[in-house]
Amino acid sequence: MSSSLSPSNAELALLKCLWRHGASSARELHDHVLPILDWSYSSTRKTLERMIAKGLVEEASEHGLNIYRARVGKVATLAAISADFVQRVLEIDAPLPAQAFADSRLLDQGELEELEALLRDAAAGDDA
Repeated sequence: MSSSLSPSNAELALLKCLWRHGASSARELHDHVLPILDWSYSSTRKTLERMIAKGLVEEASEHGLNIYRARVGKVATLAAISADFVQRVLEIDAPLPAQAFADSRLLDQGELEELEALLRDAAAGDDA
């Protein structure tokens, strides 16, 4: 995931809602992130527009209601963010062990295994 596609903290909050709840309206997304972001509905809409432009979400009309879906996968996105953090911030060349995510409420066991493989592959790609 290039840095231009990397989600901001607010965008990540919206993506996490989409990953947890599936396709949602802007109002539903806003209601989910309001306790976290404490911002206006118009800010949610503007952020969704930015996410569409970045290719993070897609918008479709269903029964006259605009619905948003994640266009990026949860595990791949988390792997890219994690690998970037480990390399750029912590200056660690080895992959972050998936054990670091063991207590995550966002990932199930299968997703943890997939994440571990992606992190390992990303580190191996850096060695090439």
